Amino acid sequence: MQQSDEPKYFKEGSNVADLGLVATPGAVELTELINAHLVRWANREGLKKDTFIIPSDCPRFSSGDGKGIIKNTVRGDDLYFVVDVGNYSCKYKMFGAENSMSPDDHYQDLKRLIQAASGKAHRITVIMPLLYGSRQHRRTYRESLDCAYALQELQSMGVANVVTFDAHDPRVANAVPLMGMDNVMPTYQVLKTMFKNIPDFKPNKESFMVISPDEGAINRNMYYASVLGVNLGMFYKRRDYSRVVNGRNPIVAHEYLGESVEGKDVFIADDIISSGESMLDIGYELKKRGAKRIFCNATYGIFTNGLDTFDKAYEEGIISGVFCTNLTYRKPELLQREWFHEVDVSKYIAYFVAAINHDMSVSNIIDPHAKIEALLKKYGVK
Repeated sequence: MQQSDEPKYFKEGSNVADLGLVATPGAVELTELINAHLVRWANREGLKKDTFIIPSDCPRFSSGDGKGIIKNTVRGDDLYFVVDVGNYSCKYKMFGAENSMSPDDHYQDLKRLIQAASGKAHRITVIMPLLYGSRQHRRTYRESLDCAYALQELQSMGVANVVTFDAHDPRVANAVPLMGMDNVMPTYQVLKTMFKNIPDFKPNKESFMVISPDEGAINRNMYYASVLGVNLGMFYKRRDYSRVVNGRNPIVAHEYLGESVEGKDVFIADDIISSGESMLDIGYELKKRGAKRIFCNATYGIFTNGLDTFDKAYEEGIISGVFCTNLTYRKPELLQREWFHEVDVSKYIAYFVAAINHDMSVSNIIDPHAKIEALLKKYGVK
């Protein structure tokens, strides 16, 4: 990107307080990427910064108890805590046995580090791309509301803002109406990566369609279809509500609503690929209907059941590519797959951090319509 496209932040005295990044265990890689952008912008303005990262640690006792330690002074700083609650690669020992950190463990470490700041920070913002407990977002029986309660807990600890990406249900922000909460969609970054990795990617109404995998994902797919000027179709899931398997009612069939996909490239967007079973079922259904190439997109690709089913679908020509962000942990073997394309969102987060640190509006950052229009124009798409 040209220098003129980058933000003009970090002018002397224009920020509300000294900026500090605190990485929780599991979010070190993402924090370093964000830090690299911020350092480059700061040095361009002559501030001569080596890093914005404040050293921290969350050691564990052999009994499994833990604590949070911030190793530099943070008095009066504008702190940004980065956490990845989905990073199961982090390990700790308890009574000699090695355990993988769960989302609960990551959330607890976040609270420990906020406590370690001892209330001395000027302001605290939590950058939590994968929102803790967000898949349990509504009560249909006697059930917990983990995400809503966690947000209220963070607010009670003095957190001023939470920045998340593609929340499973953004209405959870209603639980904390007096706390800032930004739910951001990486739409521009996804399209930019697709143009970069698919040489003949020319979305138009005659040869390209956007398909929503279910009614819950209709809004994000409607946005893609609108900005690209193409038609939209959707599937809805027919479920067996008499049974519960792995915590949910099993899907009986995927029913399609929309015009013919025959001979067209298809783009399917969802918030998360968990097992991937639903996404692949839709891929097979679209192939039966004559779809040409199928590109899958999910903000979070966690692949809980492994990669074999996607390998098979790629070999059979069912899917042509999967696009997922680096907002949560990606296993090394996933990054090596030919069908996988990583969408880097670190610069987008750095824009947010810089804007909030200077008390500037983030409206233009949240709404990327102008940037998408410029991207389409660059690649000759009307």
